[in-house]
Amino acid sequence: NRSSDLVKVDKWDGAKVKNALDDAAKKVLKEMGYVETHGVTDTRLAICTVACLLSVLALVYDFFLPFPKSKYILAFCSVGYFFLMSILTLYTMFKEKNYIYWGKQNATGKDSTPKFWALRSTLRRFEHDYSLTIELRRGKSGRTFEAEVTKSVGSWLDEEIGRA
Repeated sequence: NRSSDLVKVDKWDGAKVKNALDDAAKKVLKEMGYVETHGVTDTRLAICTVACLLSVLALVYDFFLPFPKSKYILAFCSVGYFFLMSILTLYTMFKEKNYIYWGKQNATGKDSTPKFWALRSTLRRFEHDYSLTIELRRGKSGRTFEAEVTKSVGSWLDEEIGRA
């Protein structure tokens, strides 16, 4: 049923429109049989988990041994937390960027090399142009191909009912 596939979205909320278009792009790759990989997201979660564990360590240690005795542990945990949050910020800026999807296409037929797909998108504030960049990286050779599509949000939205 075509009407059940449609997603209702508030066309005046740019963030919701971008999220709906991002989800639609990811859904297309999923329907084509590509497998989403979560390595980049898992790395980000691991950094956050270690930072939170440092905070819990400082809290528990200070609870059992109040401040004068726990100052070195508190200093270590505070500096460690700051360092990990700096690493997380750099990781997000340079590795994640605007990527919304990382996936893998397994080798089939004559082509025995796996292919890695990545999608990134942008929709600037108060703008109507949605840009979707598709990257393909071949497994063994590492060659990367890239294509970008920029269209108005209106080309994907139904004006009357505001669906993507």
